[in-house]
Amino acid sequence: MVEEKNNIMKTIPKIEAKNGKNKLNAAEPEKATKCLGPVLNLEEYVRRDWWNHIFNSYYLKTDGDVVNDKNITSSEVDLFSDILKLQPDQEILDLCCGQGRHSLELARRGFNRVNGLDKSRYLIQRAKRVAKKEFLPVDYRIGDARKLPYETDRFDVVFILGNSFGYFDTINDDLRVLREVKRTLKPWGRILIDLTDGEYLKKNFQPRSWEWIDKNHFVCRERSLSIDKQKLISREVINHVNEGVLVDQFYSERLYSRNKISELLIKAGFTDVIFHQEISPNSTRNQDLGMMERRLIISARVRKQWKQKHHKIVKSPKTVAVILGDPKKPDILKPSSVFDDDDFFTIDKLKEALIELEDKEFIYLNNHDTLIADLTKLKGKIDYAFNLCDEGYNNHARQELHVPALLDLLKIPYTGSGPQCLAFCYDKSLVRGIAKEMDIPVPEAIFIKPGDTVFDLPLYFPALVKPNFGDSSFGITQDCVVNNGEELLNAISKIRETFGYTYPILVEQFLTGKDLTLGVIGNPPGNHIVLPIAEEDYSDLPPGLPKICGYEAKWLPESPYWNLKSIPAVLPDKTIEIIESCSLKLFERLECRDYARFDWRLDAEGNPKLLEVNPNPGWCWDGHLAKMAKFMGLSYNEMLKEILKATESRISSSLP
Repeated sequence: MVEEKNNIMKTIPKIEAKNGKNKLNAAEPEKATKCLGPVLNLEEYVRRDWWNHIFNSYYLKTDGDVVNDKNITSSEVDLFSDILKLQPDQEILDLCCGQGRHSLELARRGFNRVNGLDKSRYLIQRAKRVAKKEFLPVDYRIGDARKLPYETDRFDVVFILGNSFGYFDTINDDLRVLREVKRTLKPWGRILIDLTDGEYLKKNFQPRSWEWIDKNHFVCRERSLSIDKQKLISREVINHVNEGVLVDQFYSERLYSRNKISELLIKAGFTDVIFHQEISPNSTRNQDLGMMERRLIISARVRKQWKQKHHKIVKSPKTVAVILGDPKKPDILKPSSVFDDDDFFTIDKLKEALIELEDKEFIYLNNHDTLIADLTKLKGKIDYAFNLCDEGYNNHARQELHVPALLDLLKIPYTGSGPQCLAFCYDKSLVRGIAKEMDIPVPEAIFIKPGDTVFDLPLYFPALVKPNFGDSSFGITQDCVVNNGEELLNAISKIRETFGYTYPILVEQFLTGKDLTLGVIGNPPGNHIVLPIAEEDYSDLPPGLPKICGYEAKWLPESPYWNLKSIPAVLPDKTIEIIESCSLKLFERLECRDYARFDWRLDAEGNPKLLEVNPNPGWCWDGHLAKMAKFMGLSYNEMLKEILKATESRISSSLP
């Protein structure tokens, strides 16, 4: 849930790919949609969970000067601060915070214990970017207001602002929100609600209106009361002057009178309910304010006892089994097919970092001949396994999923993704299909089966030829970037013959823009960290070589690609929004867990397209994930700690 103004946008942003060019709806929606035409009963078209799907860039565009006007926000924070006599050392929760306009303003004023929670991933990610850009100490989370992810007796103040109360289908759900607020407030803590004046709106709402959003967009609105007269039903049709109807959407909100909201607060356990002054935003474009036209400001206090603190018994350190590749077995991904000094140095760096985690004891397992027996003996004696065996069982990359499958059979919890996710993502063509189904842009590509000797040439050059299965850039060299049919045939032959690859091959449109990767640690939509996007820096690459980070960059020290660097990416906000939101949706759809990496590339016009999804990505001290963590200020051991913390949180939440 987020700040509800009058003009709430309710369609999930989509990304349309057509003829190699993208229309990025997350940033600039332009694709026409079907309009329902005249509707007799608006209430019939409202989804029960409309609030769970609708808040995106349309919402910010249509509400313009209400949600993005600094003067409006500043005057509201002035008023709320004066009512509650806020102090800089108080811990504050901005509940249903939307894009964080109030919490960010509080942080700008020196409040350094500000938290924000909202159900909209799109708006939370936007708030996080602003906080990061301005170095503001606000802790933003995605979550449901009916079940807050905070401990009891934490906050001094909880805000529910911008008419963000009353979205749910039943009053009981609204009551659950208030009871959760009471639980998380300290004794004598206060709640402040900014809520539409329901009695006024019942008599004064506009049944129809329209207004210009900008020079190219306008919105038409219809409103009616629900059958029980307790909700205002709204419809919005957003139009483009050339493209036609972009959005046709419906939503409803409960209308609380002074008596009803007062009764609900008291029922939830609050006292000292006070109605302060009424407010209305000073709209600079004279727009239809709808439910924001007249709002009540209500405060209340919670009188309760502190939750009794139970003395915690000091627990012994958790015992974790770290599963690695087998250094005694061949590994065809490595140039010499064996573990070398760099591999052993990387493992030593891992052990050095894990030693710093004093609350854990680590057991290392790398003998795959005895792995099943070793894990069977350890069952019940370890808390979980740290699965870092990205080489695969017996160092066979295709058998990477066998290790988590074995752990599942033994019922040993473990870090990272399960076998199903690893199976999905090992097949690059399958991931492409899933992404396209989700309207996430991917480069054009053709699929070549192992026995194919005749196939259609792609309609695009340059193209990148790469194995459909595998990881660690196996088989991808500078010769894989091809410009004509002859080079294409040579590249396919080299992958099949030089690398001994006998599986399907992808011939993918080679994108010439920035080469990007994004890391996620945690488990969306709950607590998670989106690491800063990294860009591969090709500035030192000799002229004429294709700009790819392939097998040569990862495995061949004598190659000109060996010294490639990763740098923080500098990108437009809309590009960041697309990459982050699409990556997080893929994280959930593909059933990734605890950490993952998503590779993207920009085309010549700057449009991002997904290349690959990497569950259980490289964990080494100088890998892409560690570099992105460093951009955020996390050391190597802190990155590992965050992964383990995400795993422990997931494991504990799944216990009966």
